[in-house]
Amino acid sequence: MSSNPPHATWSYPTSIRFGAGRVAELAEACRVAGIRRPLIVTDPGLAELPPLERIATVLRDAGMDSAVFSDLRPNPVGRDVETGVDAFRAGDHDGIVAVGGGSALDVGKVVAFMTGQRRPMWDFEDVGDNWTRADPERVAPVVAIPTTAGTGSEVGRAGVVIDEQTHRKVIIFHPAMLPREVICDPELTVGLPRVLTVGTGIDALSHSLEAICAPGLHPMSHGIGIEGCRLVMTHLPRVVADPSDLDSRGQMLVAAAMGAVAFQKGLGGMHALSHPIGARFDTHHGMTNAVVMPYVLVANRDAITPTIDRLAAYLDISGGFDGFVREIVAMRTAMDVPHTLVDLGVDPEAIDEIAAAAIVDPSAAGNPLPFDRSFAESVFAAACSGELDLQEN
Repeated sequence: MSSNPPHATWSYPTSIRFGAGRVAELAEACRVAGIRRPLIVTDPGLAELPPLERIATVLRDAGMDSAVFSDLRPNPVGRDVETGVDAFRAGDHDGIVAVGGGSALDVGKVVAFMTGQRRPMWDFEDVGDNWTRADPERVAPVVAIPTTAGTGSEVGRAGVVIDEQTHRKVIIFHPAMLPREVICDPELTVGLPRVLTVGTGIDALSHSLEAICAPGLHPMSHGIGIEGCRLVMTHLPRVVADPSDLDSRGQMLVAAAMGAVAFQKGLGGMHALSHPIGARFDTHHGMTNAVVMPYVLVANRDAITPTIDRLAAYLDISGGFDGFVREIVAMRTAMDVPHTLVDLGVDPEAIDEIAAAAIVDPSAAGNPLPFDRSFAESVFAAACSGELDLQEN
């Protein structure tokens, strides 16, 4: 007698315009989204660079008035969002064009969300059904244009913002935050510094990898996560070796979006640790995930070996679980990723603080093994010392 299959609720993302040169369609994308007077939200480092001028020109030639807001940090804080909301209202804008890496995309989405809300931003933290407190009719539309291939924030329904009072990275969530239109143009990622190409690229890998290891039921996201891993491990080394490789840059943009779709299944210990580490030490999120990745994998070995064995076989990596982890370490080394958190500037003495924050991070719930205080401390200590327990070849 067969049992009934379990129940699950699934959702998938938005309209994505993919391909070189498609930023030329920005004005059309804005019209489809219902935007006529966009506020461009971007990274301060991008504000004066050619991609931003190209975007502003496309809007100007289409007769759309726009302004640029770039007063935000690499790890955005609440004040960045508040300042962005003030700029949105002062300019009488009706939508957001978010351009840049995860920080700019997150801030752009949260600004669009908060422009019409009457409650404090922290009331919408991704806990339980807090998102139902918002008025969905007062969320401004967003067009997202990623210039890094990492977070996949362009197809996400949330933004990560640091609460400066508690020093926590808080996830602000609402389904209406999902951008109406996305433009993934690999030409806009050319020129990204090598360290950011590596950090954001391995961030994309961490999303797909943690998703397929998460115990939740989401077969579609699981399948997407497997292919997302393959794309990153194939194309990130090519982009690092040849920054002008548009095909591989395009495939990395695809992998980033796929990672964000995949992690609807769940994340885990990599993100549970990297969030408080980034909030406390202002480390780059993707690079932090890159450092902790093999240590979290090894700590979860007992629960994920069959999954990683299958992934290794799909990627034509010999040695199963240990072979895959060795491949990750070798890829990191070739790309100059620090081997330990200490190399990243993290103080090992912060173990109690980081572990306490990690176990209550929303990502901890998706870890394949119980992510309790002892587990968090052991992984953090290993990632600080560089001790990695792998079997011999």
